[in-house]
Amino acid sequence: MPRKPVDVKLLLASLAIAAGVVLVVLGVRSSVTGREQQQLPDQIEEVQPVRGATQVPQQSSVFVDLVADHRGELTVDGVLLEIVDLSELGSATDVTIPAPGEQISLPPVAIFEPGNNTITYTPAEGGAIERFAPGRHTATLVYWRISEGRESARSYTWDFYVV
Repeated sequence: MPRKPVDVKLLLASLAIAAGVVLVVLGVRSSVTGREQQQLPDQIEEVQPVRGATQVPQQSSVFVDLVADHRGELTVDGVLLEIVDLSELGSATDVTIPAPGEQISLPPVAIFEPGNNTITYTPAEGGAIERFAPGRHTATLVYWRISEGRESARSYTWDFYVV
């Protein structure tokens, strides 16, 4: 029985599809995402906005999640932010317990939440940074292990872009 002639167009289309599949697989295997893309040190669990974020709304907060037994200082656009420990807001004698459903007001500073070991700064009127203007912003976290003290501090810097 004679062989059918090879359809060159079909052969070229099949080779193009096979090459495309190989390129997609290679691209997925070499992609960098998550902690690896963020280049986060082991002592930092998460930062928001993420490094290189390009569509950050102006009202966004800057958020840092540190591992247990670490503390830090946060600087945004060259402004060292005052940090207030949430557990130290008020004392046993002057704490006003809010009514059910009532909001409490926080000062316009960075807030350290010791239970979660997080630092959060939301731009607010009267704060060190009142709003994020459109464009590039740089955040730097200086962090250290509590038992080693501030003298052993390291830093992590990242940029984000506000729209």
